[in-house]
This record gives sequence, C-alpha cells and structure tokens, in this order.
Amino acid sequence: ADFDSKKKRKVAEIYQALNSDPIDVAALRRMAISEGGLLTDEIRCKVWPKLLSVNTDDLPPLPAGKELRENNKDYQQVLLDVRRSLRRFPPGMPDDQREGLQEELIDIILHVLKRNPQLHYYQGYHDIVVTFLLVVGDRLATALVEKLSTHHLRDFMDPTMDNTKHILNYLMPIIDQVNPEVHDFMQSAEVGTIFALSWLITWFGHVLSDFRHVVRLYDFFLACHPLMPIYFAAVIVLYREQEVLDCECDMASVHHLLSQIPQDLPYETLISRAGDLFVQFPPSELAREAAQQQAERTAASTFKDFELASVQQRPDTVLRQRFRERLRGEERTKSILTKPRTNRFVKLAVMGLTVALGAAALAVVKSALEWAPKFELQIFP
Repeated sequence: ADFDSKKKRKVAEIYQALNSDPIDVAALRRMAISEGGLLTDEIRCKVWPKLLSVNTDDLPPLPAGKELRENNKDYQQVLLDVRRSLRRFPPGMPDDQREGLQEELIDIILHVLKRNPQLHYYQGYHDIVVTFLLVVGDRLATALVEKLSTHHLRDFMDPTMDNTKHILNYLMPIIDQVNPEVHDFMQSAEVGTIFALSWLITWFGHVLSDFRHVVRLYDFFLACHPLMPIYFAAVIVLYREQEVLDCECDMASVHHLLSQIPQDLPYETLISRAGDLFVQFPPSELAREAAQQQAERTAASTFKDFELASVQQRPDTVLRQRFRERLRGEERTKSILTKPRTNRFVKLAVMGLTVALGAAALAVVKSALEWAPKFELQIFP
C-alpha cells in the first residue's frame, strides 16, 4: 500500500509539472530519473516530448510508405533488420498487429533518414525506434526519433564509427575511477569495449528482454546528458565485479562474460549509481583520458542542453569553428596530460551524500545544464 501511495503521489507531481505554466521541465527530468521513472506509457506520451522539447501540437503528417521505399538506399537493410526484430514486440501480440507495427517502423526510419540526409542508418537504430513506436505510436514516435537522431544519437549516425568508438573510450576511465582492480584486470585481458557497443547504440533496447526495463532506462536517458548510457554500461560492469575478477584473464572469456547481460539487474540501484558517477566524474573530467584527439569532434564531449539551443546553427559553420578550437585545444591538452590521476578515495567519500537518488537526480539535471557553457565548443547544431 505504501508503494501505491508513493506512486499516486508521483503521478500527481508529474501532472502538476505538466500543467504548470511554463511547463516545469526540470521537475519532469527529476521524475524521469528518480525511482520508477515515469511509471506509465500514458505519462510517457506526455513527458517524453517535453524532455526532447518536441512540440506535439504541430506534428507533420506521415508520408505514404510507398514513395519513401522507392529508390531508398537504406530500404533493404532496414527491411532485414525490422524483420529480425520479432522479439522486440510484446509476446502474445497477434501477428497481423505486429506486422502492421513493423510496416510503421520501416516508414518512421525511412522518413527520418530522408528528411536528414546527413544521418546514416546503422544496425541497431531500429531497436531504439521500435521502443518509441510501442510507447507513443507512429506520429509522435517519428517526431521524437527525429529529434533524438539529430541530438543524442547523432554520433552513432555518422558515416564512420569514429565518434561511436570515442564514446566507448569513456567506459574504461569511469571504471578506473571507481574500481582500479577491475579496470586493470580488463586491461590485462585486453578485452576492449566492443562488448558494450550494442548496449550503447540501442540504449540497451537490443539486449534487455523485458520491455518494462527498456522504457525505464529510456526515461532516465532522455532526462540526462547524452553520455549517460556509457555511465550505465560502466555501472553494469562494476556491479559484476566479482564475476569479472573470477573469470579467466583472457580476451575471449571476459568478452563472453560481459556481453551476456544478466536480465535480473537491480535497475533502480544501478540508475541511481550511474547518476552518482556522472556527478562525481563528469565527462569533462574524463575527456582527457578518453582519447583527447577526438574529444573535440564528438557531440557528446560537450553538451549544451538542447532545449536552450533553439537557435539552429548551420553545421558547416559549427564544424569550421570546432576545427579552429581543436587546434587551440591541442595546445591546452599538452599541459593537462601531465596531471596525475584524480584521488578517487576522496571522491568516493562523496558517495554517501548523493546516494539518495533525489539528490543525485537534481545534481545530474543541474550539472547537465550548468557545466556545458564552460566550454567554448557548442557541439549540438
């Protein structure tokens, strides 16, 4: 009963934030992060657009599928991936209903790619899109996915994997800050980070079998910094510390262990922990360890909260500006590289303070909004 009353209270707070004028987006972020996330799909339909600042009053009609599919270079690959996506639909869903949704899924993906020729389809993208389709329906999903693809997922949709690899480079520095023993073991095993690739680029949609866990994570990721999925990946590895250390120290064994994600993870605890780690070791601090030379090239290395970034800049001017700044940055990097590793023990003493997720949630929201302007780079066009 206590849980029910807590849930009722949370629902009331969410609606209060939605109905305030202007809408209290900071409160909605907090609700999405804190225990239980946004609770129901009905609420997600209302809150997800606010977290991505998508105007729901003005959704464009969807084009007819036929014209999208003709002469589309990605159509065959999308079709293959969507056909293989059976297990992403609720078990027991009637075949004709599922097939109808799969057709919608293909159309949404092709629509977003057609409107944004700078984006490149990747395998796993459909895992993200299907999550939105199942929660909010095709029209709203199209608008949300388009916004997400030009922001949070932008790095995965480059013509090359460089920026995706760069984001994976954040994984080991996070693990190192918290648990040097696990870090050193993984380094000795030379396992690399590819085991986490499908986690990252599908926001865990591809690897978790229970849809409730997937949407709970989406609540969290939509409310946070674009790098939060990599913090969550680190937290999963850290949670499995004992299994990792008991494993044979070679690449094949450790990779095999880590790529099999346990389905019974304590999600709320891990979400809270990922929030804590983000606050203690923000990306700006880890960036110099995560392959400097690319730090200036990725959308995630600096995050200007895009609800503030209403002014659309032209990407080519952004790129030119970024290139100039990278040259300046390289000078700066030389002086930074000689700094010793942060004293993690002092850092971890802070843990107790932020463990109450309310505090962590607030801090993550605040830090996501505050630390960005300290950088001259504005990566989100």
